[in-house]
Amino acid sequence: MGKIRIIGGTHRSRQLAVLDQDGLRPTLDRVKETLFNWLGQDLTGQTCLDLFAGSGSLGFEAVSRNATKVVMIEKSAKVAQQLKDNVKLLRADNCQVINDDAMRFLANNLLKFDVIFLDPPYSSDLLAESLKIISEHLAVNGVIYIEYHQNIPELSQFNILKQSKAGSVNYALLSKKE
Repeated sequence: MGKIRIIGGTHRSRQLAVLDQDGLRPTLDRVKETLFNWLGQDLTGQTCLDLFAGSGSLGFEAVSRNATKVVMIEKSAKVAQQLKDNVKLLRADNCQVINDDAMRFLANNLLKFDVIFLDPPYSSDLLAESLKIISEHLAVNGVIYIEYHQNIPELSQFNILKQSKAGSVNYALLSKKE
């Protein structure tokens, strides 16, 4: 069993259990710090979607920073249960964990989100697939955070607001082109 640490907000320095499972790679603390500097430290009034939740690192950070609602989608039943256990531990009434396939969730979702976190397994083509349809789920003035290894996804339909790199991790903050 591994651990993640919440780096800011009301649950700052809190450690949460994470299953040791292939493909789970929590977002690095220094990347989270940069991301939440980009987003502003307080997410009050914003709804967030952590589409490939995994460890829940990004979603729990949003919870800690007062997001009105955080929805985490996780395909693995075991990992989703660990996320639910962490939600209970934090008493995070503003956080919902859904055990579902991310693309199936998007096909049926009618909600709009202010912040969408896209950090799928690097070995998959899920980032490119989800970017094709994610704009439909973005609220007006919403942003999308992406994290990827080497293959830069097609981003012509987005404005790149910020981008950076930490080691082998590339990440960017996007908005929809109008």
